[in-house]
Amino acid sequence: MRRLLNDFRQVVTLECLYRGSISELAWGEHGRTAAPSMRERRTKRSFIEMMKSTMFRIVLGVLVIVGISMTVSKVQAQSMRLDPALRARALARAEELPRLRSLLISIDGRLVEEQYFNGARPTHAANLKSASKSLLSALVGIALDRGYLKSLQDPIGKYFPEHLSAPGDPKKKTITIEDLLTMRSGLEGTSNVNYGRWVQSSNWVRHVLTRPLIDEPGERMIYSTGNSHLLSALLTKATKMSTFEFARRYLADPLGVPLPPWVRDPQGIYLGGNEMHWAPRGMLAFGELYLNRGRLGGKQVVSEAWINESLKPRTRSRWSGREYGYGWWIDSFGGHATYYAWGHGGQFIFVVPGLRLVVAATSLPAPGDGRREHQRAIYNLLEQEIVSAVDNASSREQATAAKVSFMDILN
Repeated sequence: MRRLLNDFRQVVTLECLYRGSISELAWGEHGRTAAPSMRERRTKRSFIEMMKSTMFRIVLGVLVIVGISMTVSKVQAQSMRLDPALRARALARAEELPRLRSLLISIDGRLVEEQYFNGARPTHAANLKSASKSLLSALVGIALDRGYLKSLQDPIGKYFPEHLSAPGDPKKKTITIEDLLTMRSGLEGTSNVNYGRWVQSSNWVRHVLTRPLIDEPGERMIYSTGNSHLLSALLTKATKMSTFEFARRYLADPLGVPLPPWVRDPQGIYLGGNEMHWAPRGMLAFGELYLNRGRLGGKQVVSEAWINESLKPRTRSRWSGREYGYGWWIDSFGGHATYYAWGHGGQFIFVVPGLRLVVAATSLPAPGDGRREHQRAIYNLLEQEIVSAVDNASSREQATAAKVSFMDILN
């Protein structure tokens, strides 16, 4: 590069010398332009030859730089792949999982793997189960960005006065939107063994709010889909549109992926945090939205500030030990910080920013033998095969790129 700059400076110098010499040779005794002399013509030819030679070196240098740029681009493109051996091993392990339905992998926004298993099809919308909570979190962020909600610290008492008027409810009124997002409402949960009784009730919102407080609001994590359903009810009131319509207008449509309607409670409120359906490519697009800090092309679908806040650890599960943000689980796989949406039975959207990696996986959602083992198998598949395959490919291509030196070619 220094040599190329020196050549350019030489051209400029030659041009200045040439103009000065010609002016001196061509100036007559009385300030008039004289006819070109033999000496002037020889000087002109000499300068032209020197400039041609120097200009050739400059053009050659520019072409070399362009070639290097293309080489680097090619190396970068090659790094958007998986290590071949580990890729084959990952797919072999995936094919052995009877509950697995789809596995999609993208690196830096490029789809590098898309596999379907056990009769699944690309157009089949998967039941996200509790991975829906991560989508609901995005909707809360969008509602804040657009002014439908004022603050995460708003107490829920202002949204549900009809259900929180009893004398024993003063603490329940102080539960905040953030408490619902982080599963720290303090209310007895409606998930697991309490789920059936809840969804069979005549009013799901009232049922959640009449659960006893078993901890202080804002304290420990008590996982409950009831918290998420309160968020859906709250969004419905604040936006004056259904959660489905809000999600389609401000999330699914901008992503360019269809979002079908899902289960509603007896009052017509769409279930918050469960039973949403999305095709695997839609799940992948949602993960890529978070990887890109809420941007899709030139449009900010979700604010970067909300993405950053969502992925900060806020609490921790007392059962799994995993950290939890605003509807996202937080862990480390293969030494890389990972944020993921997680649904019953093995529905996952993994986002690994350090590798620019997004993985979507869907599975048979029905309960049955082997469900927990299947979930562990997906974690192992991600860490031992997929993350390693991306890591290895990236390291290999970086080593190849490091061998390309500007100075080696230009000198």
